[in-house]
Amino acid sequence: MKKLFPIFGLLLIFSCKKSEETTTPKVDSAKIIDSINAVRTKINDSILSSRSFKDLEGTHILTHDMISGNGKISFTKIGQDEYKISGGNKEGSNFVKIEGTAKMTSPKNLKFDGTITQSISDYDNGKLDVRKGKRNFSTKDGGKTFKLYESVNNAGFGDKIIIKM
Repeated sequence: MKKLFPIFGLLLIFSCKKSEETTTPKVDSAKIIDSINAVRTKINDSILSSRSFKDLEGTHILTHDMISGNGKISFTKIGQDEYKISGGNKEGSNFVKIEGTAKMTSPKNLKFDGTITQSISDYDNGKLDVRKGKRNFSTKDGGKTFKLYESVNNAGFGDKIIIKM
């Protein structure tokens, strides 16, 4: 029996050899990242679509406190809550013209980027006033009217430029 134990031990050592190595398939990390990004994009798009503001597309009324009567301004949708804007108001030699793009950033704010050109005879003898860049139109009545927030023109007077929806 004492002689059988060492033989048994040797037999066990040599009989326990490694068989084939098991290989796990390598997963491409780029594919995993792409699938995660696709899901994230879908979730973000659904959040954005549910967050859109009031649709402003169409033709609206443009008024200026120094020009009697109403002008027209048109909003053409170019993206979600983004619009191309163009229009004006004119009476005699007095006029205001607005061209550019605008984006609703909240239910109360319309961010405008473009040009506001005006000539008012009472302001600096009707000298042409051109304002370029970003401006803010804001509303206090739930989006029925949007008033130009930065309203001081180059002559130093405050303008009341209002878009009525």
